[in-house]
Amino acid sequence: MSNAAESKPAIINPVELAQTFAEVAQRSARLIAQTLEKQSREGISVAQDELGVAQAFMELSANLLTNPYRLAQTQMNMFWDYVNLWQRSSLRLLGMPAMAPVAAPIKGDNRFRDADWQEHFLFDFVKQSYLIAARHLHETVCCRDGIDETTQQKINFFTRQYIDALSPSNFALTNPEVFRETLRTHGQNLVKGLNNLLQDFENGNGNLRIRMTDTSAFELGKNVATTPGKVIFQNELMQLIQYSPTTEQQAKRPLLIVPPWINKYYILDLRDKNSLVKWATDQGHTTFIISWVNPDERLAHKSFENYVTEGLLTAIEAVCLATGEKEVNLAGYCLGGTLLMTTLAYMAAKKDKRAASATFFTTMLDFADPGELGVFIDKKVIESLERRMQKRGYLEGHEMAGTFNLMRANDLVWSFVVNNYLMGRDPFPFDLLYWNSDSTRMPAAMHSFYLRNMYVNNAFKEPGGVTIAGVPIDIRKVSIPCYFISAIEDHIAPWKSTYLGARLPKGPVKFVLGGSGHIAGIVNPPAANKYGYWLNDATDGALPETPDDFLNGATQHAGSWWTHWNRWLRGLKGGEAMVTARVPGNGGLPTIEDAPGSYVRYRLDAANKKAA
Repeated sequence: MSNAAESKPAIINPVELAQTFAEVAQRSARLIAQTLEKQSREGISVAQDELGVAQAFMELSANLLTNPYRLAQTQMNMFWDYVNLWQRSSLRLLGMPAMAPVAAPIKGDNRFRDADWQEHFLFDFVKQSYLIAARHLHETVCCRDGIDETTQQKINFFTRQYIDALSPSNFALTNPEVFRETLRTHGQNLVKGLNNLLQDFENGNGNLRIRMTDTSAFELGKNVATTPGKVIFQNELMQLIQYSPTTEQQAKRPLLIVPPWINKYYILDLRDKNSLVKWATDQGHTTFIISWVNPDERLAHKSFENYVTEGLLTAIEAVCLATGEKEVNLAGYCLGGTLLMTTLAYMAAKKDKRAASATFFTTMLDFADPGELGVFIDKKVIESLERRMQKRGYLEGHEMAGTFNLMRANDLVWSFVVNNYLMGRDPFPFDLLYWNSDSTRMPAAMHSFYLRNMYVNNAFKEPGGVTIAGVPIDIRKVSIPCYFISAIEDHIAPWKSTYLGARLPKGPVKFVLGGSGHIAGIVNPPAANKYGYWLNDATDGALPETPDDFLNGATQHAGSWWTHWNRWLRGLKGGEAMVTARVPGNGGLPTIEDAPGSYVRYRLDAANKKAA
């Protein structure tokens, strides 16, 4: 096996080992007592098939029986793949050179990056056996005639979860890296891993919350969310931050960024080198951002309408007061972009001219194809969610976070299972994962409205399909310049779905397709010189009818879309006008506290530890 030096047995420290066993015993006893107490207090509910998984696989079983020939053919193909693998492995065992693999992991599959997965006969055989089974299992269940699209999507998704869970990389005896570590430490890694597992159960207050990073390594305002600024306004729903200027002159028209309230705003201000907030300020924009509250049961009644009126409309008014301007450039990220378009349509109906332009980061307006999120969103699931939210007054942050993590389970679940529980290591400090673990709640009334009107009924794209404060919303009445940036690998807001929404407003629209995914495709600073982006200018301002038409006629450009976006903003009518740099507090609103403010500092995982 490779890495012989790493396999050298470690000297056991009996004191340390005894202490670890004592901690495991204490945690286990405490966790069992807490679980029993919780069950006796709340009662044990009968599990329900809220997602319709059992029904979906019952339909699959019936469908498979209607075509036994296809099933037999699939089984025969798998049999011959195994025969081929056995022949090649036998020859290799006899000293013959390794032949091309029967099955190989796809590019970017980090589960099998350890050298022994290729170089050691046994682990290579285990890996290929798994990949053969995974491939044929997927081919058996996918694309079945006679199964509706929604059911097929559920079958595909949960089959993938099953396949990923059974990967040999997730087990101590079949993962070469874990196997070596277990021999080297005489199993201490597994004991420490059990201790980590129990700690995660404790921190989750009875639920498993896998730690993705060392949260103690970060402090807001110190090494994340560091761009200097001031909170200049706040109400029940949000704080408004104005950032300190870094240039002598700033664009006359201020920029207000609207993040989603599913996550904290500081994904756009992690560190100086990848902060969109810092970069925009350095380009001479008077930059503002909304920091949404992390709500509890006291805000259960707050609706989507409140987020429009008390959130974005109030923030626009505050920006105008702080700068003395009558027009604002607006930008919304994901759900924040949906809120932005809702507000723009409301403003259009009210003849409100304060919005000069709008930018949408990975924003869905037409929810006809929500991608894999559709697995978790139908009437039955929403009814179940609403029952839970009515009891608490909000949706727990970890429930939504868990859904997103499952969509990339190998990277966001199983890799940490291996590192934390099998290798017995503490998670590595990583600012992006610190932000990712900083989940937020959502008020019951708001979330129910959003899921039903957007995802289930897809009413938002229809003229008058949604009403806000008595005003029917019609996206087609939005006539200001709009800039849409989506990401080609986005699994949360699929770019082809965001493209459909970009064709709805009637004003001039620029659609840009960036590289990578939902986060990296947006947080892509020019200095990194990564991913690139696609533009299609052949149709003179009118977007091609379909996303495929757009991509087929698009040209790829190197670097970050940020620079293109800045040129677009400056190229708008009045976009080149400049004023003396604005200092927070010197305008029409006094400062309240330093950025990042107090609303963003409330972490649910910290609250859970205190509650426990």
